[in-house]
Amino acid sequence: MDEKRPTPPSSTVKIRRTTSSNSGGGSGPIILGKYQLGHLLGRGSFAKVYHARRLDDGTNVAIKVMDKNTTVDATMERLIIREVSAMHRLNSHPNIIKLNEVMATKSKIYLVMELAPGGDLFSKLNRRGRFSYSTARYYFHQLVSALLFCHQKGVAHRDLKPQNLLVDGEGRLKVSDFGFSALHDEQLSNSLLQTACGTPAYAAPEIIYRREYEGSKADAFSCGVILFVFLTGKLPFDDSSYTRLHLAKHRREYQFPDWVQKPARSVINRLLDPNPSTRLSIEELTEMSWFKRSATKGEESNNQQQLFGQGILEKECEKSGRLMNAFDIISMSHGLDLSGLFGGRSKKKKLRFTTSVHVGSVEEKVMKIGKEEGYRVERTKGGGIGLVQGRVVLLVEIWEMAAKLWLVEIKVVDGGQEFDETQWKVMEVGLKDIVSSWYNDDGS
Repeated sequence: MDEKRPTPPSSTVKIRRTTSSNSGGGSGPIILGKYQLGHLLGRGSFAKVYHARRLDDGTNVAIKVMDKNTTVDATMERLIIREVSAMHRLNSHPNIIKLNEVMATKSKIYLVMELAPGGDLFSKLNRRGRFSYSTARYYFHQLVSALLFCHQKGVAHRDLKPQNLLVDGEGRLKVSDFGFSALHDEQLSNSLLQTACGTPAYAAPEIIYRREYEGSKADAFSCGVILFVFLTGKLPFDDSSYTRLHLAKHRREYQFPDWVQKPARSVINRLLDPNPSTRLSIEELTEMSWFKRSATKGEESNNQQQLFGQGILEKECEKSGRLMNAFDIISMSHGLDLSGLFGGRSKKKKLRFTTSVHVGSVEEKVMKIGKEEGYRVERTKGGGIGLVQGRVVLLVEIWEMAAKLWLVEIKVVDGGQEFDETQWKVMEVGLKDIVSSWYNDDGS
């Protein structure tokens, strides 16, 4: 049977992983006297991941290496801080990849993480076509257990997909890649978010079409897509047009193959509800009879009684007797500025927001503000708007994200030292009546 298999869309920072064994973690250079790098596990636009060995006890780990001189800018800095902060909150769960420590030199940043030698579930799906019911339920139970813990700790993942679900040496699932996660204080874990992010085929429709959304409900929608992929080997929504893709989600335009059983269809249908207020939550999912059925994968048990019946005991890190590193510092302060790791924080360079106002009206508004502030208004060859005043040059670009939704970016392309926060504030005040939501640096 010729089935369309899921393809990995591009995203801000993604590492293509390859399956590795537990050997070979230490034949290259030594990092800060603690770890010896081994073979390359994967690479992306902004980082490389290596198999490595801890020198004092021989433990095999994975190390993500980022070059501060060539790849780390303000956007990357935000993603790294968010990923580290999220992983610290979640380090005690058995189905979430562990971050051991963060180290830095003048030129490099190193994230030392738990090694998952089994590769990712996307690769397994590509090899097998689809999972059996027992295998699908085995992995799905562990994914839901991890998400329950995430949401209780005030973390919404926001980029769930098989590429981000790894497998350890014992065949246990490990959720990874928290670069797009949103963090809140635990008592505010249900706070509404505004940023459009994630991978289109797996993202909930309200992330694009609604002004505010609940992170945990968005994760639940992604779980529905993942379960569909597990059982069928293809995506429920798959279109090269961003607009048609999200219209299909609103209209629930997907079809089950004949072999998908009714109980599983019911779970998926309720998770893929385009209305987040009536969508099945992760907590409600755990009470459904289909989910409660024992889940095993071959001869391996996922120990559901331990994960759900007894709960998860958190273990505090013992920090006495060793020097504090960057990871320890982050653990002491929520939202701490890590500018020291990155050689100093640069001044604000851009302003982004979404709007439902017609693009022509947006352009008129921007040009009016520019003229009022003494800028010369010019049209660029690419169709954008240039605002010029002395040495300061601003570029305004507008992209259509979906039907009646545009993303507007205003960025400094020259004279940044002369364009300060006061001038950004003038822009924000002048534009506030057409803004649907600001694209904040903290990802909210």
